[in-house]
Amino acid sequence: MNLNLKNPLVFFDLETTGTNINSDRIIEICYLKIYPNGREEAKTMRINPCMHIPESSTAIHGIHDEDVVNCPTFKEVAKEIAKDIEGADIAGFNSNRFDVPVLVEEFLRAGIDIDLTKRKFIDVQVIYHKLEQRTLSAAYKFYCGKNLEDAHTAEADTRATYEVLKAQLDHYPETLKNDIAFLSEYSTFTKNVDFAGRIIYNEDGVEIFNFGKYKGMPVKEVLQRDPGYYGWILNGDFALNTKNVLTKIRLRESGLVK
Repeated sequence: MNLNLKNPLVFFDLETTGTNINSDRIIEICYLKIYPNGREEAKTMRINPCMHIPESSTAIHGIHDEDVVNCPTFKEVAKEIAKDIEGADIAGFNSNRFDVPVLVEEFLRAGIDIDLTKRKFIDVQVIYHKLEQRTLSAAYKFYCGKNLEDAHTAEADTRATYEVLKAQLDHYPETLKNDIAFLSEYSTFTKNVDFAGRIIYNEDGVEIFNFGKYKGMPVKEVLQRDPGYYGWILNGDFALNTKNVLTKIRLRESGLVK
């Protein structure tokens, strides 16, 4: 089943130095841009993370320090990537919890505060886990009837994710709608305010903390009750996007911005 698109949809996958959203870096990115008319554009980039790639990560994706030493840094290609995904909705496999937050952090470190708040995000892994509970390789075998060759390379994983989503639409016609807004809503566990999901919306649309001692409490109330909590987060090991979102809420509640 072909996707019913109103906007371009970018499937993407990252290979990174590790799994820490705040401190690890991208070493490879692949994105596959699908246009409403079905046209496809694909691009893969190796990126110098300016840090050592741990052997434990290399064991997964096979990329060594020497493989990226002469590659551009993310800052050098950030504007190109931002332009390529401009106006597009975003899809991936485990992308809402990992790839999107990591990509946003890299943009912020590069000085590009890209606004993704109006985009729709489809996480094919969430759809799969809600319906079958398996990995990308198993999903590819289950839905597409093929073995995933070169798993854990960004290009192979990106295209497999695209094929799995189309096959999911064929497999669950009574559950899934071929509509990006529906798929975005269906593949989201929480309504995140920041991309790392540290702050989320509750059922009433109120921003609440999703971690720590104030989990479940409205951000507004916490900032009033414990002003030092804001400083603790700003100085702590939290994503830049989380800090920016919290600052915007604090400024809004103080009446300095609307």
